[in-house]
Amino acid sequence: MLTHVEAPGHQRHYQRRWLVLALVLAAEVMDLLDATIVNVAGPSIRADIGGTDTTLQWISAGYVLSFAVMLITGGRLGDIFGRRRMFLVGAAGFTLASAACALAQTPGQLLAFRVLQGALGAIMIPQGLGIIRHVFPPKEMGKAFGMFGPVMGLSAVLGPIVGGALVSADLFGTGWRMIFLINLPVGLFALFGAWKVMPEVTSPARPRLDLLGAALVTAGSLALIYPLVQGREEGWPAWMWGLMALSVPIFAVFVWYQRRTAGSPLIEPSLLRQRGFTGGLAVLLGFFAAMTGFLLVFTLFLQLGLGYSAMEAGLTQAPWSLGIAVGAVLSGAVLTQKLGRKVVQLGLLVMAAGMLGLWWTLSAQGTAVTGWELAPAGLVSGIGMGISMVPLFGFALGEVGEHEAGSASGVLTAFQQLGAAIGVALVGTLFFDRVAGQPSPATFLDATQEMIWVAGGFYVLTFALVFLLPRKPREDAH
Repeated sequence: MLTHVEAPGHQRHYQRRWLVLALVLAAEVMDLLDATIVNVAGPSIRADIGGTDTTLQWISAGYVLSFAVMLITGGRLGDIFGRRRMFLVGAAGFTLASAACALAQTPGQLLAFRVLQGALGAIMIPQGLGIIRHVFPPKEMGKAFGMFGPVMGLSAVLGPIVGGALVSADLFGTGWRMIFLINLPVGLFALFGAWKVMPEVTSPARPRLDLLGAALVTAGSLALIYPLVQGREEGWPAWMWGLMALSVPIFAVFVWYQRRTAGSPLIEPSLLRQRGFTGGLAVLLGFFAAMTGFLLVFTLFLQLGLGYSAMEAGLTQAPWSLGIAVGAVLSGAVLTQKLGRKVVQLGLLVMAAGMLGLWWTLSAQGTAVTGWELAPAGLVSGIGMGISMVPLFGFALGEVGEHEAGSASGVLTAFQQLGAAIGVALVGTLFFDRVAGQPSPATFLDATQEMIWVAGGFYVLTFALVFLLPRKPREDAH
């Protein structure tokens, strides 16, 4: 929940507001890198400490799932206890959890620390956005939030490359562990800086924490995601299907409870009655499920199927990341204002063209395909991703009132992460089921081509759901 609070002495306290912005951006970079950098390190992690194919899925899904289910609650904790205080708690905990991940000796330990890391990230991230709304005057707000796009785009470009470089460099014999150790200096900078210069911001209403709502959304998410990731390894017993089916009534009860609860619900009840907002949730869920799920299996194909090193896999994905940055600039500077919500569909069409190009390249070149041959299709796919991704939040918030904006932003970000967790679970499970028992390069190639069509199905559904979005975006949708 992003609560804008004007406090006495506003201008006197925030002469160092740009340093506050730098601290918030440092926290954002840590979260973005940890959500993506692990993909290229997955095979190295498994080779070192063991685990199964399912372990690789949980390394990614565990982080984004705990981040998603805790994000709305994390924002509410800032309203209750103060944003600076909760930012410090989140930053300190995230840094310690990163160190614990680096020291993990078994797959179980690593997964537990990844889940903890995601939950603490969900406490840290929403506080920074709320504080920025507080410390910057309205005339500088656009410039401050405008810094997020380039930083997030650069993180996307560098994430796979940095991850691959750190694993391949094997600094001080740390191997894959350096992808977590790199968080320590960044986390300490954010923690010490926040202690010195970040102001305290609290909500005058002092809401209560909706414990039942938090428990329901957590239970529903786990009931859906756990069987998707673990079901293949367990042989899909009947109780797994029952658990997934149970997630539907749990989410229904959560929505019913949020609409009727008095006091401080996790989600503003009025949001659930807006077609544009609920349509935006569906679009985000489908878009990020397809994107995140396929990028995970593409990384695994490069390393496990083609034998690429972590560095080579990271560099092969660089055109995708570069394309996202280019598409984001095109969408933000030109296309969104001219095309309205059709810009999201344009991006999906460009993505579809890139994915078809990828399928054709793999069909033509087979297991002898090179990174240079994959680059054009990856660049086009990335441009489409960037075109669609940047305006999504703005359109989903198009009909949201000012008093609902904070709650809505947190819910949208949570659904983005939940979609990513579902994508990793579902697409990853289908991929590993396809290669199980015969992990040859040809089998990995066939499975990857099939996953292109699975991701394409998500994108077709997302294309149709775009018609539920408002025609114009909300201008301050950050």
